Amino acid sequence: MRVTMGARERTRPAPATGEPVVDLAEIRKRFDGNEVLRGVSLSVERGETMVIMGGSGSGKTVTLRLIAGLIRPSAGTVHVFGERIDSLSEEELLPIRRRMGYVFQGAALFDSLSVHENVAYPLREHTSLGEPDIRERVLHFLSVVGLGADVLDLLPSELSGGMRKRVGIARALAQEPQMLLFDEPTAGLDPTNARMVAELIVQLRGGVCDTAIVVTHDLELTKTVADRVAILIEGRFAALGPRDEVLASSEPAVQAFLAGEARVTK
Repeated sequence: MRVTMGARERTRPAPATGEPVVDLAEIRKRFDGNEVLRGVSLSVERGETMVIMGGSGSGKTVTLRLIAGLIRPSAGTVHVFGERIDSLSEEELLPIRRRMGYVFQGAALFDSLSVHENVAYPLREHTSLGEPDIRERVLHFLSVVGLGADVLDLLPSELSGGMRKRVGIARALAQEPQMLLFDEPTAGLDPTNARMVAELIVQLRGGVCDTAIVVTHDLELTKTVADRVAILIEGRFAALGPRDEVLASSEPAVQAFLAGEARVTK
């Protein structure tokens, strides 16, 4: 898969004004008395890539799971696609979740299923497509992530780490979501595969799915894909704004965090 990094600025759609795709208001989340999020607020507009950074245990994956409706806040409200979701039942959440694609850390592929079966799984579960149409869509989205028909029958154990991540992205794209959620998409990858995944996220902005929220501690990934950046420190956003502005922040806690991550990713 070859992607030109400079294409990002030429092809990215301009963020739309109006109602945000995601709106978190004063979110608090506790687990067994431990408050992980302490009054977090965040809006994401259509057409932008928001990167949420933070150290281990900072609450960034918790934030992503709240947006997906996988967990509920202890306080505050979560609106997605203009609808408040934190009080919805599982059944009521289904149509909203189908408008999102979730790329789990480690890809979370089914070990006993082939690549074809993994990507086809959500289509069989949530659509009435026949097998020829499912196969066509599987092949299409594998091609989007730079993979061909030669991987269809392979098991996840037969794939490299980078290929597993790409299959996970293809599965998330299969239902043609309006927004993609990425949980540590470059974790565990060598620099070459990490860059390939970062370039793929940029490439998706060309029309496949123009809105994304990326949770990561990877500074290089952030520099490559982000429009705006939010940095979680001790359960609150220590910085939130345009990428270059946040990465140049003079806030001591932010500087210390970024300096630490720069050392890790070199």
